[in-house]
Amino acid sequence: MNGFASAILILCVTVSMGAFARQTPAQSPSANPQAVQTDKPAQEKTPAPRATTDPKKFALIISGVSGEETYAKKFTAQAMQFYDALTNKLGFDEKRVYLLTENVISNSENMAKGNFARATSDETRKAFTAIKAAAGVDSLVFITLIGHGTFDNQEAKFNLVGPDLTAKDYAALLNGLPTRRVVVVNCASSSGEFVKPLSSPDRLVITATRSGNEQNATTFADFFIKGLTESAADTDKSGRNSLMEVFNYATKLTADWYKQKSRLATEHALLDDNGDGTGHEKEESGDGAIAKTTYLDSKTLAEASADAEVIKWLEDKQQLEIDIEKLKARKSDLKIEEYEAELERLLVELAKTNRHIRTRKK
Repeated sequence: MNGFASAILILCVTVSMGAFARQTPAQSPSANPQAVQTDKPAQEKTPAPRATTDPKKFALIISGVSGEETYAKKFTAQAMQFYDALTNKLGFDEKRVYLLTENVISNSENMAKGNFARATSDETRKAFTAIKAAAGVDSLVFITLIGHGTFDNQEAKFNLVGPDLTAKDYAALLNGLPTRRVVVVNCASSSGEFVKPLSSPDRLVITATRSGNEQNATTFADFFIKGLTESAADTDKSGRNSLMEVFNYATKLTADWYKQKSRLATEHALLDDNGDGTGHEKEESGDGAIAKTTYLDSKTLAEASADAEVIKWLEDKQQLEIDIEKLKARKSDLKIEEYEAELERLLVELAKTNRHIRTRKK
């Protein structure tokens, strides 16, 4: 899969810390799950064909305890948006997708398709165990948590029905998976506190906030969900959305949301994928390499583009990204001037290739 066989574990937590029941949730256009009723009959649209399922991909979606009706609607809507994106657009098989919610979404159609249970710590551990048993080193595992959480200056938690799980609990569960690459996307308030305990050399960690002091409810999850499949997030025009592109898309729309509301931004997303436990708000200081080459879909280059010339440039781009990662792995074996010269050459070639792709696709 684009230069590496990777298992992707995304932990996306929208959390309102502390006395969450008293907070007013940040609303975005996608937060309201209720359909707008009009007198005009809706025109029927031909549904887009579903993506071909990939048996090597797994997912766990957890929508935790809400505390009040407003949050219950918001979290359930986000959980179902994730479920729809994964199963209809990104090639996840329903039977390999686990959905845990505060109130189990159970009907005959759902229960026949996938795995549904209540969002408790026991059911969370059972889901991890099931994925661990079925997944391999080349599997892709996507895990998203949606709900409230707390941070008491000692440890961060995700609020479930019953006993909660801490960041350290999730780190232990992640470490038990047989995957080579793990991605954690924590969309919680105060989620910046998850970076250090979850950081690992083979793991991409994304948080909605940059510290535990950003404690208000976040909007990051709504825009992250949208960015997973939105063509506007595909800035290099490759026909696919890398997690670096999704991160940049979500952070921009989050910042724009606060500006449009004339409100002081209370969330600033971070990304860490070099395992040093320090996140950044953009690609810098060694962070971003894994995110740039990580995709949730299973598209081939031919599926991403029907243009033979674009496919050639995409192949070159893919190889250059692999060469850059190999060079970084050999950094300690090279003289600093040799390393920097070769890295500069590869980055210049990558920039030229990306420009060719964007120009061709205009």
